[in-house]
Amino acid sequence: MAKRVKETDLGGPLTAHLRAQGYTVRSEVKDCDIAAVKGDDLLIVEMKTALTLPLVVQAVRRQRMTDSVYVAIPRPSNKWKWWNDSRGAQHLLRRLELGLILVSLEKGKPPVEVIFHPTPFARRKRPPARRAVLEEIHRRSHDYNHAGSSRVKLVTAYREDSLYIACCLLAGGTRSPAALKALGASPKTPSILRLNPYGWFERVGRGLYGITARGARELSAWPALRRSCMARARRALAREARAPNVAPTASGKRL
Repeated sequence: MAKRVKETDLGGPLTAHLRAQGYTVRSEVKDCDIAAVKGDDLLIVEMKTALTLPLVVQAVRRQRMTDSVYVAIPRPSNKWKWWNDSRGAQHLLRRLELGLILVSLEKGKPPVEVIFHPTPFARRKRPPARRAVLEEIHRRSHDYNHAGSSRVKLVTAYREDSLYIACCLLAGGTRSPAALKALGASPKTPSILRLNPYGWFERVGRGLYGITARGARELSAWPALRRSCMARARRALAREARAPNVAPTASGKRL
């Protein structure tokens, strides 16, 4: 069984590493775990046995003294699994302009491994990601989800579009994609019907679609949204029926 690494175990390898780099090193200086100086460069290392929020907060406070602040933790037993699992935490450290050091007490492993240094972070925006979020917000008719939910079927704009199409077919019978769009369905209706990711639709003729038994059954999973979409579909069908000389055929063509 591997020996449990204590926080105090990290100090020796870190001190030796910094002294080898030409730093004068002192421990526990004004609440700093390790403070080292070389010329005008003041370097501070904060240590913990795991990468935790208190460690990050502690390190950020040290940035009031210097830009050269590192956090140090024991080297994980499975470094590559840790590397994948901690990508978000590593991004946060980079964004906060903190350095990260792994310390090992095992033979054959480097005692000190600097994963990255504290360097200025370029906070680049991603316009496509921003556009995707804004589009999703504007395409949803209401907030049908509960923030913080997990393991539940979320109402996305795509699902809402699909559910409205299903309500139109349930209330008005088979329709073509053009006829459904005339009822206010999404411009993405043709691809939704063709791809049919939820198994709600079926092709019943050339260019004609209907709702499957599964589709009619699964609409009840979102009762509030189903009521809203069904009411909207019935209003659209009523307007269609009142329109003069435009009685629709099943294919969506006007007579």
